[in-house]
Amino acid sequence: MPVFSAKNPDHSDLRLDTTLTDQPMPIQKDHIREALSTVLLPTGEDLVSADAVLNIAVCDEHASVRISMTNDAHTPQPPKETLTKLGAVIDSAVRAQAKEVGIDNLTLIIDFVDHAGQVLMKLNSNHKAAPEQTKTPGAPNAQNAATGVPGVKHIIAVGAGKGGVGKSTVAVNLAIGLARKGHSVGILDGDIYGPSLPTMLGLANLDQVVIESNMMPFLVHDIKAITMGKLVETDKPLIWRGPMAHGAFHQLIERTQWGELDYLIIDLPPGTGDVPLTLAQTVQLAGAVVVCTPQRVAQDDAVRAVNMFKSLGVETLGVVENMSYFIGDDGKEYDIFGRGGAQHMAQRLNLPFLGAIPITMALRENSDNGTPSNNFDSATAGGDQLPAALEAMTNQIIAQVTLATMQQGQTKPTLTIS
Repeated sequence: MPVFSAKNPDHSDLRLDTTLTDQPMPIQKDHIREALSTVLLPTGEDLVSADAVLNIAVCDEHASVRISMTNDAHTPQPPKETLTKLGAVIDSAVRAQAKEVGIDNLTLIIDFVDHAGQVLMKLNSNHKAAPEQTKTPGAPNAQNAATGVPGVKHIIAVGAGKGGVGKSTVAVNLAIGLARKGHSVGILDGDIYGPSLPTMLGLANLDQVVIESNMMPFLVHDIKAITMGKLVETDKPLIWRGPMAHGAFHQLIERTQWGELDYLIIDLPPGTGDVPLTLAQTVQLAGAVVVCTPQRVAQDDAVRAVNMFKSLGVETLGVVENMSYFIGDDGKEYDIFGRGGAQHMAQRLNLPFLGAIPITMALRENSDNGTPSNNFDSATAGGDQLPAALEAMTNQIIAQVTLATMQQGQTKPTLTIS
Protein backbone atom coordinates (compact mmCIF):
# COMPACT_ATOMS: atom_id res chain seq x y z
CA MET A 1 0.00 0.00 0.00
CA PRO A 2 1.38 3.46 -0.84
CA VAL A 3 2.79 5.37 2.07
CA PHE A 4 1.64 8.94 2.52
CA SER A 5 3.24 11.37 4.91
CA ALA A 6 3.17 15.00 5.94
CA LYS A 7 6.01 17.46 6.32
CA ASN A 8 6.35 19.48 9.50
CA PRO A 9 6.80 23.05 8.22
CA ASP A 10 6.86 26.21 10.26
CA HIS A 11 3.41 27.77 9.91
CA SER A 12 4.26 30.86 11.94
CA ASP A 13 3.90 33.14 8.94
CA LEU A 14 0.26 32.06 8.59
CA ARG A 15 -0.78 32.68 12.18
CA LEU A 16 -3.40 35.36 12.66
CA ASP A 17 -3.62 37.73 15.58
CA THR A 18 -6.70 36.70 17.57
CA THR A 19 -5.99 38.76 20.64
CA LEU A 20 -8.66 41.34 19.80
CA THR A 21 -11.59 38.91 19.59
CA ASP A 22 -12.97 35.92 21.42
CA GLN A 23 -13.99 34.33 18.14
CA PRO A 24 -11.50 32.35 16.02
CA MET A 25 -10.53 33.96 12.76
CA PRO A 26 -11.91 32.14 9.70
CA ILE A 27 -9.51 29.80 7.97
CA GLN A 28 -8.33 31.00 4.55
CA LYS A 29 -7.80 29.13 1.31
CA ASP A 30 -4.07 29.83 1.54
CA HIS A 31 -4.01 28.01 4.88
CA ILE A 32 -5.62 24.94 3.31
CA ARG A 33 -3.26 25.05 0.32
CA GLU A 34 -0.26 25.33 2.62
CA ALA A 35 -1.44 22.31 4.59
CA LEU A 36 -1.96 20.28 1.40
CA SER A 37 1.55 21.13 0.28
CA THR A 38 2.82 19.19 3.30
CA VAL A 39 1.11 15.96 2.22
CA LEU A 40 3.65 13.83 0.37
CA LEU A 41 2.73 11.22 -2.23
CA PRO A 42 4.69 7.98 -2.73
CA THR A 43 6.39 9.67 -5.71
CA GLY A 44 7.94 12.24 -3.38
CA GLU A 45 5.82 15.10 -4.69
CA ASP A 46 3.32 16.91 -2.52
CA LEU A 47 -0.34 17.24 -3.49
CA VAL A 48 -0.02 20.86 -4.63
CA SER A 49 3.14 20.35 -6.69
CA ALA A 50 1.61 17.28 -8.32
CA ASP A 51 -1.40 19.40 -9.46
CA ALA A 52 -3.69 17.02 -7.61
CA VAL A 53 -5.61 19.84 -5.88
CA LEU A 54 -8.42 20.95 -8.21
CA ASN A 55 -10.09 23.47 -5.91
CA ILE A 56 -10.43 24.63 -2.34
CA ALA A 57 -13.55 26.12 -0.77
CA VAL A 58 -13.77 27.70 2.68
CA CYS A 59 -16.22 29.56 4.88
CA ASP A 60 -15.73 30.33 8.56
CA GLU A 61 -15.10 26.93 10.20
CA HIS A 62 -16.04 24.90 7.12
CA ALA A 63 -13.76 23.79 4.30
CA SER A 64 -13.80 21.41 1.36
CA VAL A 65 -11.12 20.27 -1.06
CA ARG A 66 -11.33 18.42 -4.35
CA ILE A 67 -8.48 16.05 -5.17
CA SER A 68 -7.76 14.15 -8.41
CA MET A 69 -5.11 11.43 -8.42
CA THR A 70 -5.25 10.93 -12.21
CA ASN A 71 -5.25 13.29 -15.17
CA ASP A 72 -6.51 11.00 -17.93
CA ALA A 73 -8.95 8.18 -18.53
CA HIS A 74 -6.24 5.54 -19.00
CA THR A 75 -4.57 5.79 -15.60
CA PRO A 76 -6.20 3.40 -13.12
CA GLN A 77 -7.78 4.95 -10.06
CA PRO A 78 -6.29 4.16 -6.63
CA PRO A 79 -8.33 1.68 -4.58
CA LYS A 80 -10.69 2.99 -1.93
CA GLU A 81 -8.38 1.81 0.83
CA THR A 82 -5.61 4.03 -0.59
CA LEU A 83 -7.91 7.04 -0.89
CA THR A 84 -9.13 6.53 2.66
CA LYS A 85 -5.56 6.45 3.97
CA LEU A 86 -4.66 9.56 1.97
CA GLY A 87 -7.80 11.25 3.26
CA ALA A 88 -6.71 10.61 6.84
CA VAL A 89 -3.34 12.27 6.17
CA ILE A 90 -5.03 15.27 4.48
CA ASP A 91 -7.47 15.58 7.36
CA SER A 92 -4.66 15.56 9.91
CA ALA A 93 -2.59 18.16 8.02
CA VAL A 94 -5.50 20.54 7.44
CA ARG A 95 -6.77 20.18 11.00
CA ALA A 96 -3.31 20.98 12.37
CA GLN A 97 -3.19 24.10 10.19
CA ALA A 98 -6.68 25.10 11.37
CA LYS A 99 -5.54 24.91 14.99
CA GLU A 100 -2.72 27.30 14.14
CA VAL A 101 -5.35 29.97 13.39
CA GLY A 102 -7.49 29.13 16.41
CA ILE A 103 -10.05 26.75 14.89
CA ASP A 104 -10.42 23.52 16.87
CA ASN A 105 -13.63 22.19 15.32
CA LEU A 106 -13.06 22.47 11.58
CA THR A 107 -15.62 20.79 9.34
CA LEU A 108 -13.70 19.34 6.39
CA ILE A 109 -15.06 17.54 3.33
CA ILE A 110 -12.65 15.81 0.94
CA ASP A 111 -13.84 14.86 -2.54
CA PHE A 112 -11.69 12.47 -4.55
CA VAL A 113 -12.64 12.80 -8.22
CA ASP A 114 -11.57 11.26 -11.51
CA HIS A 115 -10.06 13.11 -14.47
CA ALA A 116 -13.52 14.27 -15.61
CA GLY A 117 -14.54 15.59 -12.19
CA GLN A 118 -16.85 12.71 -11.22
CA VAL A 119 -16.79 12.06 -7.49
CA LEU A 120 -15.21 8.70 -6.63
CA MET A 121 -15.28 9.04 -2.85
CA LYS A 122 -16.46 11.67 -0.40
CA LEU A 123 -14.85 11.81 3.03
CA ASN A 124 -16.26 13.83 5.91
CA SER A 125 -14.33 15.56 8.67
CA ASN A 126 -13.83 12.26 10.47
CA HIS A 127 -12.31 10.81 7.27
CA LYS A 128 -15.02 8.20 7.04
CA ALA A 129 -16.64 7.46 3.71
CA ALA A 130 -19.99 9.22 3.33
CA PRO A 131 -22.98 7.14 2.23
CA GLU A 132 -22.82 6.34 -1.47
CA GLN A 133 -25.37 7.96 -3.72
CA THR A 134 -28.29 5.77 -4.54
CA LYS A 135 -29.09 5.00 -8.15
CA THR A 136 -32.81 4.35 -7.78
CA PRO A 137 -35.53 6.98 -8.12
CA GLY A 138 -37.25 5.89 -4.91
CA ALA A 139 -34.25 6.61 -2.72
CA PRO A 140 -35.23 8.67 0.36
CA ASN A 141 -31.62 9.62 1.12
CA ALA A 142 -30.56 10.98 -2.27
CA GLN A 143 -29.84 14.39 -0.70
CA ASN A 144 -27.63 12.88 2.01
CA ALA A 145 -24.72 12.42 -0.38
CA ALA A 146 -25.26 15.70 -2.26
CA THR A 147 -23.02 18.71 -1.84
CA GLY A 148 -23.48 22.43 -2.27
CA VAL A 149 -22.41 24.43 -5.31
CA PRO A 150 -19.41 26.56 -4.28
CA GLY A 151 -20.43 30.16 -3.67
CA VAL A 152 -24.19 29.50 -3.87
CA LYS A 153 -26.32 29.99 -0.75
CA HIS A 154 -29.71 28.63 -1.81
CA ILE A 155 -30.59 26.32 -4.72
CA ILE A 156 -34.25 26.11 -5.72
CA ALA A 157 -35.58 23.56 -8.19
CA VAL A 158 -38.65 24.51 -10.22
CA GLY A 159 -40.48 21.43 -11.43
CA ALA A 160 -43.80 20.14 -12.68
CA GLY A 161 -45.44 16.80 -13.22
CA LYS A 162 -46.21 17.55 -16.85
CA GLY A 163 -45.15 19.86 -19.65
CA GLY A 164 -46.94 22.96 -20.85
CA VAL A 165 -47.82 24.39 -17.44
CA GLY A 166 -45.43 27.35 -17.63
CA LYS A 167 -42.64 26.00 -15.46
CA SER A 168 -39.95 27.95 -17.33
CA THR A 169 -42.07 31.10 -17.17
CA VAL A 170 -42.25 30.80 -13.39
CA ALA A 171 -38.52 30.00 -13.10
CA VAL A 172 -37.43 32.98 -15.21
CA ASN A 173 -39.72 35.47 -13.50
CA LEU A 174 -38.77 34.16 -10.06
CA ALA A 175 -35.09 34.68 -10.88
CA ILE A 176 -35.73 38.24 -12.05
CA GLY A 177 -38.00 38.94 -9.09
CA LEU A 178 -35.25 37.88 -6.68
CA ALA A 179 -32.68 39.99 -8.53
CA ARG A 180 -34.93 43.04 -8.34
CA LYS A 181 -34.86 42.68 -4.55
CA GLY A 182 -31.09 43.04 -4.57
CA HIS A 183 -30.09 39.38 -4.53
CA SER A 184 -27.41 37.88 -6.75
CA VAL A 185 -29.20 35.25 -8.80
CA GLY A 186 -28.40 32.58 -11.36
CA ILE A 187 -30.69 30.38 -13.42
CA LEU A 188 -29.82 27.04 -14.97
CA ASP A 189 -31.93 25.69 -17.80
CA GLY A 190 -32.11 22.07 -16.67
CA ASP A 191 -34.75 21.23 -19.28
CA ILE A 192 -32.09 19.70 -21.49
CA TYR A 193 -34.64 18.14 -23.86
CA GLY A 194 -36.46 21.40 -24.64
CA PRO A 195 -34.46 24.40 -23.36
CA SER A 196 -36.53 27.59 -23.24
CA LEU A 197 -34.08 30.14 -21.85
CA PRO A 198 -32.50 31.13 -25.19
CA THR A 199 -35.87 32.54 -26.27
CA MET A 200 -37.21 33.74 -22.93
CA LEU A 201 -34.01 35.59 -21.98
CA GLY A 202 -33.15 36.87 -25.46
CA LEU A 203 -29.89 34.94 -25.87
CA ALA A 204 -30.15 34.37 -29.63
CA ASN A 205 -27.32 36.73 -30.61
CA LEU A 206 -24.99 35.79 -27.75
CA ASP A 207 -22.29 33.13 -27.94
CA GLN A 208 -21.41 30.75 -25.14
CA VAL A 209 -17.96 31.53 -23.72
CA VAL A 210 -15.86 28.63 -22.42
CA ILE A 211 -12.61 29.27 -20.57
CA GLU A 212 -10.40 26.32 -19.63
CA SER A 213 -13.32 23.88 -19.97
CA ASN A 214 -15.51 26.04 -17.73
CA MET A 215 -18.64 27.77 -19.02
CA MET A 216 -19.16 31.45 -18.30
CA PRO A 217 -22.85 32.22 -17.65
CA PHE A 218 -24.62 34.92 -19.61
CA LEU A 219 -25.40 38.11 -17.68
CA VAL A 220 -28.82 39.31 -18.80
CA HIS A 221 -31.67 41.06 -16.97
CA ASP A 222 -29.37 41.32 -13.91
CA ILE A 223 -29.17 37.52 -13.57
CA LYS A 224 -26.63 34.91 -14.62
CA ALA A 225 -27.92 32.20 -16.96
CA ILE A 226 -26.68 28.98 -18.52
CA THR A 227 -28.60 26.73 -20.90
CA MET A 228 -28.02 23.65 -23.02
CA GLY A 229 -29.81 25.55 -25.77
CA LYS A 230 -26.63 27.58 -26.41
CA LEU A 231 -24.42 24.49 -26.61
CA VAL A 232 -26.23 22.68 -29.43
CA GLU A 233 -27.57 23.64 -32.83
CA THR A 234 -30.83 25.55 -32.56
CA ASP A 235 -32.95 23.12 -34.58
CA LYS A 236 -31.17 19.93 -33.56
CA PRO A 237 -33.39 17.49 -31.64
CA LEU A 238 -31.93 16.40 -28.30
CA ILE A 239 -32.57 12.65 -28.32
CA TRP A 240 -30.74 11.38 -25.26
CA ARG A 241 -31.03 8.26 -23.19
CA GLY A 242 -30.94 8.44 -19.40
CA PRO A 243 -27.14 8.24 -18.89
CA MET A 244 -26.59 10.95 -21.51
CA ALA A 245 -29.12 13.23 -19.83
CA HIS A 246 -27.46 12.54 -16.47
CA GLY A 247 -24.05 13.47 -17.86
CA ALA A 248 -25.26 16.60 -19.64
CA PHE A 249 -26.98 17.96 -16.56
CA HIS A 250 -23.99 17.14 -14.39
CA GLN A 251 -21.74 19.09 -16.78
CA LEU A 252 -24.02 22.14 -16.57
CA ILE A 253 -23.82 22.06 -12.77
CA GLU A 254 -20.15 21.27 -12.32
CA ARG A 255 -18.54 23.26 -15.15
CA THR A 256 -20.27 26.62 -14.84
CA GLN A 257 -18.45 29.45 -13.09
CA TRP A 258 -21.35 30.92 -11.11
CA GLY A 259 -19.33 33.01 -8.69
CA GLU A 260 -21.12 34.20 -5.56
CA LEU A 261 -24.92 33.74 -5.68
CA ASP A 262 -27.68 34.18 -3.13
CA TYR A 263 -30.02 32.02 -5.21
CA LEU A 264 -29.60 29.54 -8.04
CA ILE A 265 -32.88 28.66 -9.79
CA ILE A 266 -32.90 25.36 -11.68
CA ASP A 267 -35.60 24.93 -14.32
CA LEU A 268 -36.20 21.17 -14.48
CA PRO A 269 -37.65 19.22 -17.40
CA PRO A 270 -41.24 18.06 -16.86
CA GLY A 271 -41.97 14.71 -15.33
CA THR A 272 -40.17 12.50 -12.82
CA GLY A 273 -37.21 11.19 -14.82
CA ASP A 274 -33.44 11.08 -14.70
CA VAL A 275 -32.66 14.81 -14.38
CA PRO A 276 -34.50 15.40 -11.06
CA LEU A 277 -32.80 12.31 -9.64
CA THR A 278 -29.40 13.54 -10.82
CA LEU A 279 -30.10 16.96 -9.32
CA ALA A 280 -31.08 15.51 -5.94
CA GLN A 281 -27.96 13.34 -5.86
CA THR A 282 -25.64 16.13 -6.96
CA VAL A 283 -26.52 19.32 -5.06
CA GLN A 284 -28.10 20.24 -1.76
CA LEU A 285 -31.42 21.94 -2.46
CA ALA A 286 -33.15 24.55 -0.32
CA GLY A 287 -36.32 23.05 -1.75
CA ALA A 288 -38.51 22.67 -4.79
CA VAL A 289 -41.30 24.79 -6.27
CA VAL A 290 -44.02 22.83 -8.06
CA VAL A 291 -45.85 24.59 -10.88
CA CYS A 292 -49.40 23.59 -11.76
CA THR A 293 -52.33 24.97 -13.72
CA PRO A 294 -55.83 24.91 -12.21
CA GLN A 295 -56.94 21.91 -14.27
CA ARG A 296 -57.50 18.55 -12.58
CA VAL A 297 -55.27 16.71 -15.07
CA ALA A 298 -52.38 19.04 -14.20
CA GLN A 299 -53.05 18.59 -10.49
CA ASP A 300 -52.78 14.82 -10.77
CA ASP A 301 -49.33 15.12 -12.32
CA ALA A 302 -48.28 17.81 -9.86
CA VAL A 303 -49.04 15.45 -6.98
CA ARG A 304 -46.67 12.94 -8.57
CA ALA A 305 -43.99 15.64 -8.73
CA VAL A 306 -44.50 16.47 -5.04
CA ASN A 307 -44.18 12.78 -4.13
CA MET A 308 -41.06 12.48 -6.29
CA PHE A 309 -39.35 15.32 -4.43
CA LYS A 310 -40.43 13.79 -1.12
CA SER A 311 -38.96 10.42 -2.07
CA LEU A 312 -35.66 12.13 -2.92
CA GLY A 313 -35.50 13.95 0.40
CA VAL A 314 -36.22 17.36 -1.15
CA GLU A 315 -38.65 19.66 0.65
CA THR A 316 -41.44 21.13 -1.45
CA LEU A 317 -41.49 24.85 -0.70
CA GLY A 318 -44.96 25.20 -2.17
CA VAL A 319 -47.17 25.32 -5.25
CA VAL A 320 -47.54 28.07 -7.85
CA GLU A 321 -50.76 28.20 -9.85
CA ASN A 322 -49.77 29.39 -13.32
CA MET A 323 -52.33 30.41 -15.96
CA SER A 324 -54.66 30.93 -13.03
CA TYR A 325 -56.91 33.25 -15.05
CA PHE A 326 -56.80 35.29 -18.25
CA ILE A 327 -56.90 39.08 -18.29
CA GLY A 328 -58.46 40.36 -21.49
CA ASP A 329 -57.80 43.65 -23.25
CA ASP A 330 -60.86 45.00 -21.50
CA GLY A 331 -59.30 44.24 -18.12
CA LYS A 332 -61.88 41.58 -17.35
CA GLU A 333 -60.74 38.32 -15.76
CA TYR A 334 -61.70 34.98 -17.33
CA ASP A 335 -61.27 31.73 -15.39
CA ILE A 336 -60.69 29.64 -18.50
CA PHE A 337 -58.89 26.77 -16.69
CA GLY A 338 -60.86 26.76 -13.43
CA ARG A 339 -59.16 29.26 -11.16
CA GLY A 340 -58.11 28.03 -7.72
CA GLY A 341 -57.66 24.36 -8.55
CA ALA A 342 -53.94 24.27 -7.75
CA GLN A 343 -54.53 26.24 -4.57
CA HIS A 344 -57.03 23.63 -3.39
CA MET A 345 -54.53 20.89 -4.25
CA ALA A 346 -51.86 22.63 -2.16
CA GLN A 347 -54.25 22.85 0.78
CA ARG A 348 -55.13 19.17 0.39
CA LEU A 349 -51.42 18.24 0.48
CA ASN A 350 -50.75 20.65 3.37
CA LEU A 351 -48.31 22.62 1.24
CA PRO A 352 -47.84 26.41 1.09
CA PHE A 353 -49.59 28.16 -1.76
CA LEU A 354 -47.05 30.50 -3.30
CA GLY A 355 -49.28 32.53 -5.56
CA ALA A 356 -51.44 32.69 -8.69
CA ILE A 357 -49.96 33.98 -11.95
CA PRO A 358 -52.42 35.24 -14.58
CA ILE A 359 -52.17 34.91 -18.34
CA THR A 360 -51.85 38.24 -20.10
CA MET A 361 -51.02 39.26 -23.64
CA ALA A 362 -48.02 41.17 -22.30
CA LEU A 363 -46.65 38.10 -20.50
CA ARG A 364 -46.76 36.11 -23.73
CA GLU A 365 -45.17 38.92 -25.74
CA ASN A 366 -42.42 39.58 -23.22
CA SER A 367 -41.59 35.87 -23.04
CA ASP A 368 -41.43 35.50 -26.83
CA ASN A 369 -39.39 38.69 -27.21
CA GLY A 370 -36.85 37.78 -24.52
CA THR A 371 -37.76 40.79 -22.38
CA PRO A 372 -39.07 39.23 -19.14
CA SER A 373 -38.01 42.24 -17.06
CA ASN A 374 -40.94 44.08 -18.66
CA ASN A 375 -43.30 41.84 -16.69
CA PHE A 376 -42.44 43.82 -13.56
CA ASP A 377 -43.38 47.24 -14.94
CA SER A 378 -47.08 48.02 -15.19
CA ALA A 379 -46.42 50.13 -18.30
CA THR A 380 -45.06 47.09 -20.17
CA ALA A 381 -46.93 44.33 -18.32
CA GLY A 382 -50.45 45.30 -19.33
CA GLY A 383 -51.35 46.81 -15.98
CA ASP A 384 -50.63 46.27 -12.31
CA GLN A 385 -51.96 42.75 -11.83
CA LEU A 386 -49.09 40.76 -13.35
CA PRO A 387 -46.30 42.69 -11.54
CA ALA A 388 -48.21 42.40 -8.28
CA ALA A 389 -48.68 38.64 -8.73
CA LEU A 390 -44.98 38.11 -9.51
CA GLU A 391 -43.96 40.25 -6.55
CA ALA A 392 -46.22 38.27 -4.21
CA MET A 393 -44.89 34.94 -5.51
CA THR A 394 -41.28 36.05 -5.03
CA ASN A 395 -41.95 37.21 -1.47
CA GLN A 396 -43.65 33.93 -0.60
CA ILE A 397 -40.76 31.85 -1.92
CA ILE A 398 -38.19 33.93 -0.03
CA ALA A 399 -40.22 33.38 3.15
CA GLN A 400 -40.47 29.62 2.57
CA VAL A 401 -36.73 29.29 1.88
CA THR A 402 -35.99 31.16 5.11
CA LEU A 403 -38.40 28.94 7.05
CA ALA A 404 -37.00 25.75 5.52
CA THR A 405 -33.47 26.83 6.41
CA MET A 406 -34.46 27.41 10.02
CA GLN A 407 -36.37 24.12 10.28
CA GLN A 408 -33.40 22.19 8.89
CA GLY A 409 -31.25 23.70 11.62
CA GLN A 410 -29.10 25.25 8.98
CA THR A 411 -27.25 28.24 8.65
CA LYS A 412 -25.46 26.60 5.82
CA PRO A 413 -21.96 27.91 5.17
CA THR A 414 -21.48 30.03 2.11
CA LEU A 415 -18.57 28.59 0.17
CA THR A 416 -16.05 30.52 -1.87
CA ILE A 417 -13.91 28.77 -4.43
CA SER A 418 -10.58 29.37 -6.08
